[in-house]
Amino acid sequence: MSRETSPDRRRNLQSRSVLSGQAAASASEMENALSTAPDLRGAAFFDVDNTIMQGASIFHLARGLHERKFFTTKDIFMATWQQLYFRLAGVEDPEHIANARATGLAFIAGHRVSELEEIGEQIFDKHMAHKIWPGTRAIAQWHLDRGQRVWLVTAAPVEIAAVISRRLGLTGALGTVSEHIDGVYTGELVGEMLHGEGKAVAIRALAERENLVLADCYAYSDSSNDLPMLSLVGHPCAVNPDSTLRAHAKANGWRIRDYRTGRKVAVFSGKTAVAAMAAGGTWKALRLRKKQTR
Repeated sequence: MSRETSPDRRRNLQSRSVLSGQAAASASEMENALSTAPDLRGAAFFDVDNTIMQGASIFHLARGLHERKFFTTKDIFMATWQQLYFRLAGVEDPEHIANARATGLAFIAGHRVSELEEIGEQIFDKHMAHKIWPGTRAIAQWHLDRGQRVWLVTAAPVEIAAVISRRLGLTGALGTVSEHIDGVYTGELVGEMLHGEGKAVAIRALAERENLVLADCYAYSDSSNDLPMLSLVGHPCAVNPDSTLRAHAKANGWRIRDYRTGRKVAVFSGKTAVAAMAAGGTWKALRLRKKQTR
């Protein structure tokens, strides 16, 4: 029997090739027809700590750096207390947060930006991924599905904010910027920490650059410290709000979304508290250590 392909078989193969090509073209056409046109006017802005994820992102960063011997357990002791307080009370103290983050940035002095970015990816996988609030993540995806861009706006280091944004498939992130020279951190901030009114200023600048209409934009936060950001847009939403923000949102007819169990976790079991204390650390010790080594 001849091994040569018969004319009928060749014609059949050609026919099937044509059909597969037509099917691929049709699928592509259908995909384009179903895709959402980009919304160039509206966007969504999300706070991170207790809005996108449970607790303070700087704590998870410090925990990961502690595991990599950036500093000792003694150095990081009080960070645990601050994390517990933050989760129990659900309220940010501006001075408390500012001191913790500004001091926390000092321990990366002398390290390369690329090093922190690589470590940030590992820290997200180990400590942050399971802390993302599913409800808030779903809201962010809803905006993306509508063709809107989604930015994180946080006082956390921009490198960590960028990792979270990238892992969640968001557009980008605005965060506190640490000074670096030739790719090496100096331990100082560029300007001020991105907090309170600073977030509103950053969003205005971004909106101007991207030709956004703020009346068509959305903002989400848990903290009354973010009232400037929330009040800036046409569609503000309080997520897991503190008591002041909850009252303000109710008085102004803003949407409220609470994904916490019982709205507040009022009590931690002794076992949970001890485990958290063992994992944590103190910014005051970091500050003292920094002064002693100067």
